[in-house]
Amino acid sequence: MKIRALRRVGIGLAVLAAIITAWLWLIISDLPDALRVDQARPVGVLLDNVRLISMVPGSPEVEDARAVLIMGDRIIEVGAAGALRAPQGVRVVDGNGRTLIPGLIDAHIHLNDEAELAGYLAHGVTGVRNMSGYPFHLRLAERIANGALLGPDFITTGPILNSPGANDTIVQQTVTSGDEARASVRAQHAAGYRTLKIYSNLTREAFEAIIDEADRLGMSVTGHSPEGVRTKGVPRERPFDVSWEQSLGRGFTTLEHVETIVWHGLRDDLDEDKMRLLASRLSASGEVVTPTLIAHKRLVLIAETQGRYLDGPGSDTINPLVRFFERGSEQYWSGVEASNYERPHADFFLTATRLLHEAGVPLIAGTDSGSFGLVPGASLARELELLVAAGLSPHDALASATRSSAEALGFERSGIVAPGYRANLVLLIGDPLTQIGAVELPSGVMVGGHWIDEAGLEAMRNSARDTSFVRSLWRVLELKLSNHGR
Repeated sequence: MKIRALRRVGIGLAVLAAIITAWLWLIISDLPDALRVDQARPVGVLLDNVRLISMVPGSPEVEDARAVLIMGDRIIEVGAAGALRAPQGVRVVDGNGRTLIPGLIDAHIHLNDEAELAGYLAHGVTGVRNMSGYPFHLRLAERIANGALLGPDFITTGPILNSPGANDTIVQQTVTSGDEARASVRAQHAAGYRTLKIYSNLTREAFEAIIDEADRLGMSVTGHSPEGVRTKGVPRERPFDVSWEQSLGRGFTTLEHVETIVWHGLRDDLDEDKMRLLASRLSASGEVVTPTLIAHKRLVLIAETQGRYLDGPGSDTINPLVRFFERGSEQYWSGVEASNYERPHADFFLTATRLLHEAGVPLIAGTDSGSFGLVPGASLARELELLVAAGLSPHDALASATRSSAEALGFERSGIVAPGYRANLVLLIGDPLTQIGAVELPSGVMVGGHWIDEAGLEAMRNSARDTSFVRSLWRVLELKLSNHGR
């Protein structure tokens, strides 16, 4: 009897495990319908009668009464409105004189869930660089590239490489010695990552080993300039263990956050003359900078509204797992007096960005979306508004999210409206050259050979709310298991 009872218990547990596994699989694989590829889509699209901002170097900032013919995912011809012929099977879209721009690129995001892709597309973001790689990001990039899933062009770094210290988190790979760093680089390369992201706490030994191993394997490097071990009194009383200058000329594709540059390069001294010298040094070195001004500005906005900003438009598309883990941060920033530190720094970051631009440092637009208080997709419009507030012209700000980002990050034949280029396009009701925030709500988006009209964009906005706590938690667990096994 006891053996039979044990067997029944065992069978029951097995059935329960199977049910739980099936339930988890359904949640993990149940992606929004808006991201499913339409197999019946037209062979091409003719966008006629548009006001074109092509971003082609040397071209006029804007050209009226233009037409763009797309076949598949490529631009075939650009000509005068009414002058291009639509081949059989091509859909004709009357632009009604609205403004057509290249699809936007957010150069710094943290994607936690596939549903967030819908939020980016809904706001005209047709390319993203994910800055903290999980195993599912590699699979996702392949599915998008193969046309199995509708989404922005997608590239990702590997898991963040950091050393123990003030800024390490559970989703990073922590390394201290050169041997540990080299092993992590080799493991990321073997997994399929081709870009490394490094972080602030990295020890000098780990940093040097990562740079050397990345060069040996042909991998690119991006991220924060490493500070080394932070001891008492750093940075105002004592210098950083690894100086900011030691990151220059080391092969960084981009340096992230003007906030980090001010903290590390100026030792948090908000001095305009020192920043001007730093900008000159950086211009000579040649690195590209992703300012991510909105990443700091949202802290000011949270503080000044006593947390109300966190529940603003689009907040229901921010990943629930992020909000769960960041509850403490949300509560902290909701109670901070911003005028003491955060507001003066936010103002100086605008000055610093202006000085970088004036010195000729290439700037690209990124938001840090995927963190609390940063709405996927919509935050890029806020970043462009801040770049204009910093002193960039609207055209230059738009270039930072199109042509310049495509060039810096390696998005193939993108960021420009010209024959032979990818047909990643956004049709706008407003004029971004007079009001840059007009990019936030497009009336049409072209990506991957798909024309998404206003009804489709509304479906994308609704799908962006369909993020999953369980699905996102599973992604983190998968990452931790992969890190443990390296």
